[in-house]
Parts: sequence; C-alpha cells; structure tokens
Amino acid sequence: MDGVKVPHQPLNPYTLYKKRLSRSELAAHIANLPACTIVMEACGGANYWARVFQGNGHSVKLISPQFVKPFVKTNKNDANDAEAIVEAASRPSMNFVPIKQVEQQDIQSIHRIRTRVVKNRTALINEIRGLCVEYGVVLRPGAASVKSSLCAAIADSDNELTPSSRESMQGLYEELVDIEVRVKNLDSRIRQLCRQNERCQRILKVPGVGELTATAIVAAVPDPKEFRNGRHMSAWLGLVPRQSSSGDKRVLLGISKRGDRYLRTLLIHGARAVLSHYKDKDNDYTRWVGRKKATLSHNKAAVALANKNARIIWSMLATGESFNYGQHATAA
Repeated sequence: MDGVKVPHQPLNPYTLYKKRLSRSELAAHIANLPACTIVMEACGGANYWARVFQGNGHSVKLISPQFVKPFVKTNKNDANDAEAIVEAASRPSMNFVPIKQVEQQDIQSIHRIRTRVVKNRTALINEIRGLCVEYGVVLRPGAASVKSSLCAAIADSDNELTPSSRESMQGLYEELVDIEVRVKNLDSRIRQLCRQNERCQRILKVPGVGELTATAIVAAVPDPKEFRNGRHMSAWLGLVPRQSSSGDKRVLLGISKRGDRYLRTLLIHGARAVLSHYKDKDNDYTRWVGRKKATLSHNKAAVALANKNARIIWSMLATGESFNYGQHATAA
C-alpha cells in the first residue's frame, strides 16, 4: 500500500532444492550434499530414508501429512508438495514426528502382524458361526467356545450337517487352530522382547499396563523428551478433550481420538481392568481411582485413568524413575 512501511520479514530458514531423482539415485546424491536439514512427510519408508540421511551427516525432520496439506497452494504435484513441506517446516510452532530406529520398527511390525491375525481370527469365527446357523447348529461366541463346540458339531451325526458341509467345517476348524497357533507364537515373541527391554520392565509396574502395552509404547515413543510434558504425550495419544472455545467461553467435548488408535485402545482396556480390581490395595493411586469411579461413569473413569497412566509412563521414560503407588495408608 502507498505510504505504508512494511516491516522486514525474516527469511525462510529452509531452501527449496529442486532436482528430480530416481529412487536408486537418491541415497548417493544426498550423500554428496553438504550437511543440511532435510524435511520429509511422515509416510511409508520415511523412517528408513531418515536413517539413511542421518548416516550421511544430515539433520532430518518428519512432518505429519495433515500439517503439510494446508500449505499446498494450488494443484497437487511433487513441486507444490515440496514447497508446502518447506513452508510447513518453517513455522516456529510446528510439531515434528520422532524418527524410529530399526529395533522399534521390529517391535511395531510384530504388533501390526498380530493385529491383522487377530482380525482374521475374528472374521473366521464369525464366518463359522454364520455358516453353522444355516444348518441349525448354534455355536457359543468366543474363540475357545467355537473351537470346542464346532468339534462336537462335526462329530455329531444327529444334526443337519451334510458330508460336504462337515468337510468344509473341518477345514475351517483346522484354519482356526492354525491362526490360534500364530497368535500364541506372536504373543511369545512380544513377551520375550518385553523381558529383554529394561524400559518395558519398568513400565510393567504401572497398573493396567501389560506386555502388549509396554512394548507398543516403547516402540512408538523413541524419545520421550520429544514431548514437553506428560499431557503432551496424552494429547498425542488422543486422550484429552476436544475444545470448541471462543473468548472466555470454554467448551470441552469428548476425547480427540488423535494419534495411534492401537495404543489408545490398549491403555483404555488396561484402565478398565484396573477399575475392577483397584480396591485390592490402599494407596494414593487407588484412592484417586476410587474418586474417579465414584464421580464419573465407568467409561469416563476408564479414559481418565488411561490419561493418567499415559502421563505416568511419560514421566518414567523421561526421568528413568520407577513407578510408585504413593503413600500407603495405615491399617485400620
């Protein structure tokens, strides 16, 4: 505008380097560049390339795609995406994704495989029960019940199962047994990894945290100091309320459900288990649980306890301390 002095704007600390390369040429080309900061979207393969670039002396930052999208100016293409990444990285308040090491990715791979196998088992059980109902054979729900009752139904000659359907059910039964064996093997591997990891062993002391939760958290949080405090970690897990506030009017809604759904589910299910057994001990922790149980519904109390456990776990990982139930009350 005429007559208006525009204040000087600081330069963008990131420079857009434009060069089209194939995948096979990328590592060698980056290795020949002078040490710099490389910013990428946190997508498939990003952790691998981040480790490669770090091995060449570069500083690497990963940004969640949801934070890059608002900076894409026009149509989506490689050039515009790169410019948007640079612009997003220049924001002083931008949050970056921690880079995972190979050991953490190994643990996460086992968890992802186990999750898929468990889903396949659930789908198979539903298929078996649905097919058996068509022949008048009703199986009780649950993996163990379905296996035992299906075995009995196949051997029962008085039901309406035909020779062809019995052969099909026998194949489904053997498939279910194989899936059960795979789940047990994966659980055994997770249990072994948990025993070998010192951080997992300390996290196990927190009520409601088992081997699945402990290994999943250690794999997902490479450096707890990436979070400023425990609340930031619980917010990263989606365990804090959403807000719809304006001015002095603060409106808190349900939990945000951001971040890793798998981790959030494990923490909440563990909290549900604690709510059923918290009366077994008398200390600061269980008294806090009792107050939440008395003033909130069961589901809200479970989420509140999951939020508290997430903060406790962050503190333990960041400081190296062990879990402490708090001051024990004197016996009456």
